[in-house]
Amino acid sequence: MNKMILSATRFSLAAERVWGDEQQDFVCNTLQPGCRNVCYDHFFPISHIRLWALQLIFVSTPALLVAMHVAYTRHEKKRRFRKGEKIDIEELKNQRIHIRGPLWWTYTSSIFFRVVFEAVFMYVFYYMYDGYQMPRLVKCDAWPCPNTVDCFVSRPTEKTTFTIFMLAVSGICMMLNLAELCYLVIKVCTKESGKAAVLK
Repeated sequence: MNKMILSATRFSLAAERVWGDEQQDFVCNTLQPGCRNVCYDHFFPISHIRLWALQLIFVSTPALLVAMHVAYTRHEKKRRFRKGEKIDIEELKNQRIHIRGPLWWTYTSSIFFRVVFEAVFMYVFYYMYDGYQMPRLVKCDAWPCPNTVDCFVSRPTEKTTFTIFMLAVSGICMMLNLAELCYLVIKVCTKESGKAAVLK
C-alpha cells in the first residue's frame, strides 16, 4: 500500500510538471472569443493527468479487494480459534494466508481485471488522442472559429516522451500480470492433475 501511495505521488508530481501549462499555453492564431477553448476541448476532451489518475484508481481497486478478502480471512480464522476450533497456531501468528479456495479466485480475478483495465486505458489513450505522439500543430475549424485556425501545443516532444514512458510502464505491468496469471493457472492445473493421478 505504501509503494502504491509513493508511486501515485511521484506520478502526480511528474505529470503536473509536464502538463501543468496544458490549456494556458495552447495558442491559436485567432482572436475570436471562445475559439481557443473550443479547439482545446476538441483535441483534448480529457486531460492526460485526469485520465492517468482514473487509470490508477481502476488498476488499484482489484488489489484493494484482495486486501479486504485477506483481512476478512484472518478475522474469520481468529474468530474460529477463539471458539475453540483447531487452527494452525504458527500460521495464525505469522499472519500467512495461503492462496487457495475462494481467495485464489479473488486474487486471480484481480490480476485478470488489472490486465483488462491496463489494456482498455492504453486503447482509450490511442483512440482519444489519435495516437501516442503529441502533435506540434493542430488545425481546428470548430464553431465559433471564423475559419480553419492553427493551434500550437506547448512542449509536444516532452509530452510525447512522458506519454510513451507511462504507456511502456503500463505495458510492462500488463505483461507481469499476465505472467503471474499464467503461473497461477498452470500451478493449479498441475496440482489437480497430480491429485487425479494419485486417485487412479
